[in-house]
Amino acid sequence: MKGTKTVNNEILFAEVERIIGEGGGVELRVKGGSMRPFLRDGRDSVHLAPLPASGLRRGMVVLFRYRGHHILHRIRRIEGTRAVIEGDGNYRLREETATADIVAWADAIERGGKRIVFGSLHWRLLTTRSLAVKAARTLFHDLRGTYRRKDS
Repeated sequence: MKGTKTVNNEILFAEVERIIGEGGGVELRVKGGSMRPFLRDGRDSVHLAPLPASGLRRGMVVLFRYRGHHILHRIRRIEGTRAVIEGDGNYRLREETATADIVAWADAIERGGKRIVFGSLHWRLLTTRSLAVKAARTLFHDLRGTYRRKDS
């Protein structure tokens, strides 16, 4: 694809952290399915910004360092200087990290040429839908596991 350049993640995220650290914002195309259906692999973009002065809170989508990688997931809860974070598309997989390892937050996404800003009605509707799908998927897997154990 003309105009597209592939960059090693280490180099890319070092530059993202530098730009964010200087107070700038970064737009990245989403890669991976761990935040679906809220974010769609290869189709949506996310705008990352420095952490807000008001601080971190439950429900924010954040970029954080975890076991040598950078991950974009939603904050489930904050416990002092630790955060429990999980992807909307993940079944029972959670990461726990120091809040100091949270690099940036998604203050907007771009989908189909439209900018969707954090806190807007459209953002809240997408979040509600995504979390409802996650809850249904979790219930399905829980019930499926229960019935499989009874059959075994």
